[in-house]
Amino acid sequence: MDLPVIAVSGTPAECGGAYGRAAAELIVGNVEAYRERFAVQVGLDTSAVRLAGARFRETTHEYAPRIGAMLDAVADAAGVDASEIYALNARTELLYGSPLVDECTLVGVLEDAAGHTTLGQNWDWHPEQRPFTLLLATRDERGFTVATLAEAGMVAKAGLNSAGVGVCVSLLGCDRDGRPGGVPYHVLLRMALESDCLTTALRSVCPAPRSASINMLLGQAGQGPGGGEVLDIELVPGDLGVKHPAGGLVTHANHLETGLPVRDRLKDLGGSSWFRSARAERLLRRAATAGPLGRKELGEVFADHLSYPHAICRHVDESDGVEERSETIYSILLDLDDRRLAIAPGPPCGGEYTEFTLGELVFT
Repeated sequence: MDLPVIAVSGTPAECGGAYGRAAAELIVGNVEAYRERFAVQVGLDTSAVRLAGARFRETTHEYAPRIGAMLDAVADAAGVDASEIYALNARTELLYGSPLVDECTLVGVLEDAAGHTTLGQNWDWHPEQRPFTLLLATRDERGFTVATLAEAGMVAKAGLNSAGVGVCVSLLGCDRDGRPGGVPYHVLLRMALESDCLTTALRSVCPAPRSASINMLLGQAGQGPGGGEVLDIELVPGDLGVKHPAGGLVTHANHLETGLPVRDRLKDLGGSSWFRSARAERLLRRAATAGPLGRKELGEVFADHLSYPHAICRHVDESDGVEERSETIYSILLDLDDRRLAIAPGPPCGGEYTEFTLGELVFT
């Protein structure tokens, strides 16, 4: 699998500097790619992007100073303007007003259904972003380890940590999006991944101000006979809703499911989200009748082609406008109990999962 692995250690600033140096070419390329995307999709020139990025830098340092130190060092080491690194991590907020991409399907499985506490997702996004994707692993000065899929220059997406906490993510959209003063979308994900338990993750992300809606599937490995825990949390500006597992399973796509008092933007657009979550749950329940849900069963769900190309396994629809095209870039499975990631290049119908275990990663 052609996925760069960047494994760095030290203080947040040292990790950021090592990340920036190791991935400098990818980071510069990603900044340039999003500079064009911001201009074409929402009419933001470089000065406007940097102005917005500087504001997101302020909120990051206020609510997550360790992550701020890391991002500042990434920018310095990669030789790019710091405000544009923050704009990358707030790309969801900056793209507000552009067509909402109907993307990502998430599943959470408790031990009674899978044998292990497991999270997984298909990450669907613009296919042009595939070359700028990497696996980022950090071990801080306390020995705390995080491994996450990320776009170059960003600090998180789907991943897990050495405490057995994991997160997957999908895009939401509502009529409160676009408010100023939020913590960047991908910084919120990093805040969850730097948490040592599920409670700490919730205490980190729930109070943080938000400018864009985000759905997080959170989980924690089992620590006793009760097993692990999984929950899905819909975070919109100023409010949140929670969806718990039923029968050991929880799924989510891109529409709001918890009855929050906001206008879901997908109601004006339609799309595959309206069936992907329910279908993934039904397919998993059907598979569970034959035994525990493992990589094979989860992989088959993530390769499902109903309503192709707008399926759980997303393929490019050539009839979509170039800026609206989406494809499953990577599929990821997170075994929280074993601290193991399995990643397949997308679309996953044609890719094989490669395993990465936290204890086997080599850090510089």
